[in-house]
Amino acid sequence: MDTEEAAATATDTSPPASSRGFFGCVIALIAFFTLIALGAHAITEFEKGLDGDGQLEQPGLSGSVSQPLGPGTTARYEDGLWVTVSRPERHDNGTYSATVTFKNDTDEELRLGDEEFSDTLDVEPGESGQDYAPGEDVNWLNPDEAAVLLPPLPEGEERTVPVRLKPDRKGAPVTLEVTPPHPGYRETAYFQLTLG
Repeated sequence: MDTEEAAATATDTSPPASSRGFFGCVIALIAFFTLIALGAHAITEFEKGLDGDGQLEQPGLSGSVSQPLGPGTTARYEDGLWVTVSRPERHDNGTYSATVTFKNDTDEELRLGDEEFSDTLDVEPGESGQDYAPGEDVNWLNPDEAAVLLPPLPEGEERTVPVRLKPDRKGAPVTLEVTPPHPGYRETAYFQLTLG
């Protein structure tokens, strides 16, 4: 008889009913919250699709005319294009140089410098949003260097445009306006630098 009781005890290894109910509830909660997270992600992606790929999407300053980005920061577009403006470097002859780097993390080739899109990169003296800054003139010495944007930018690659500037005084503010072309619409990213 002892062997029958031992065999019956050994074969009955199922957890008590209360444990099974607890594990079932935990699995149901995990599945529920996973579905909520996936639904929220789908709604976010749908919303991005409605407002277009040319919107700036980043934490912190928006890169707009009223909230320009600073030197060394990156403007991120929803379609995967990243634009970074370096910190300006001073040279002995009173000029400054910076770079504007376009990184293509989209899933297609980008045309950044078609002739019909001549305003991909522009330099304006003064602070962002200021119409005219008397006594704060800044000359862009090499606008022809933007021609490096003419060939299409393949997926996964980057291209850098050197920008040389000569202010009429040390400490002059300057705004770099970057408007990469897009078949629909792309926001302009504003970068405000101080030369000096």
